[in-house]
Amino acid sequence: MHPALATALARIAAREGCERTALPPLYESVDTEALVSLLESPADVTVRFEYEGYEVVIESGSLEVAVIGENE
Repeated sequence: MHPALATALARIAAREGCERTALPPLYESVDTEALVSLLESPADVTVRFEYEGYEVVIESGSLEVAVIGENE
């Protein structure tokens, strides 16, 4: 798993008060292979997707990860 995706899942699990492994598999919500390809490409891209009620935003250049909840 790409480190930025692992970070996003860890942050969501922390907000939900559970272990990362207790969350549904990410691949059931998004195409993880496509995400990894985008994040590992030489172009600077920003990917956004929704997972378990959160919006996840990852900037490939800096690997900055933001997890935004519905109430934010």
